[in-house]
Amino acid sequence: MKTAAAETEDIELHLLMEAIFQKYHYDFRDYSPASLKRRLLQARDRFGCTTFSALQERVLHDPGMLPQLLSHLTVQVSEMFRDPGFFRVLRTEVVPHLRTYPSLKVWIAGCSSGEELYSLAILFREEGLEERTLFYATDINSTALRKAEAGVYDLARIAQFTTNHQRSGAKRSLSDYYTAAYGAAVFDKSLRKRVVFSDHTLASDAVFAEVHLVCCRNVLIYFNRELQNRAVGLFKDSLVRKGFLGLGSKESLHFSAHAGDFAEFSRSERIYQKRG
Repeated sequence: MKTAAAETEDIELHLLMEAIFQKYHYDFRDYSPASLKRRLLQARDRFGCTTFSALQERVLHDPGMLPQLLSHLTVQVSEMFRDPGFFRVLRTEVVPHLRTYPSLKVWIAGCSSGEELYSLAILFREEGLEERTLFYATDINSTALRKAEAGVYDLARIAQFTTNHQRSGAKRSLSDYYTAAYGAAVFDKSLRKRVVFSDHTLASDAVFAEVHLVCCRNVLIYFNRELQNRAVGLFKDSLVRKGFLGLGSKESLHFSAHAGDFAEFSRSERIYQKRG
């Protein structure tokens, strides 16, 4: 049984999410409560607030607080070619299907600071599909989108990126795609020439394009079941017949209301194919 203090804290958290939605139209109300509370506790401490009510007051009356709070709520730690086996299966088993289309559209939903976008752009270049592909990189966090568009990463992270790239079945060296300077790796702007960056929230926005591949990895784990179903419904509606959906290693369609609309293409790598 919850203590009175814990119940009050939960009410404050609910009111904070409702306030953010009403004032700024960012909808976190159906995010996983445990994950949301953990992140908000970190934000509360970071901003020197003793309660969620105090944090709410600052967010409502200081617009400059919102971008800072979003960084706590949405930015996830990622890396290029994370889970190399996923990208290896994309390369060897999904790409042959994609080659049959004269033009392609790929949606990276929840692209954060862009690591997965550049992974896909590099893979498609190596497989000769880049010139016929349009990439949509979307996220709720505009600050993260600007980082993705810049394509600049700490040089200390490149060793892991390089190892992952090689394990994914790389056909070139990762160093072919970036320039190192002043402790940073700047990825070639040509990798962004066929990318559309856009704000988009899976909580309330609609389908915006018909695509052949959706990658939404390590995002659904932060949603409750209702919001997971909404997001997967968006992916289903956006995918062409026989299109592909890639999820994170700890995510699944097993309990989704839309599970029947997809076939397991690679169970181990969480890749699904929309049924015909």
